[in-house]
Amino acid sequence: MATFSSTIDYRAQPERYPYRSGEQGVFQVEPYKSELLPHWQFKNEAVAREARDVLLEHYRSYRATEDFVGMDMARKFLQMGFTRAMRYAKYPGGRKYTDDGTERAPQEWADAEKRRAAVVFRNAWQDVLADPAYERLKEAHQERRSDADAPEG
Repeated sequence: MATFSSTIDYRAQPERYPYRSGEQGVFQVEPYKSELLPHWQFKNEAVAREARDVLLEHYRSYRATEDFVGMDMARKFLQMGFTRAMRYAKYPGGRKYTDDGTERAPQEWADAEKRRAAVVFRNAWQDVLADPAYERLKEAHQERRSDADAPEG
């Protein structure tokens, strides 16, 4: 299975980008990480809305040029906004584990403001997944990658 590398310019070499449905590679895929990370925040609902708007603006820009890797990275940051904000919503201070490694029991809701921030990201993330252009370009990307991996015969 292909892995992510912080030394690859994925805009110049999009065929090297290994699609994963989760958040894997979000801090390694350049130049997108550097373009998106500064805008990713989830302190509260208002900050999450601002972050979501900028991430979606980037997403639309990538979509306009059919840059699937950029679109997918924007999707990953939206997804990660949801998962991280939910961790803080369920666990005081976002600490899921105790110092000895034992998992804490989640609280409903340890931080209601983080829950509202999570919902902002969740809705945008789901909208991206439902975008027909995202699905079409994802399938085309996966086909190109599998064709590149196929042995010549």
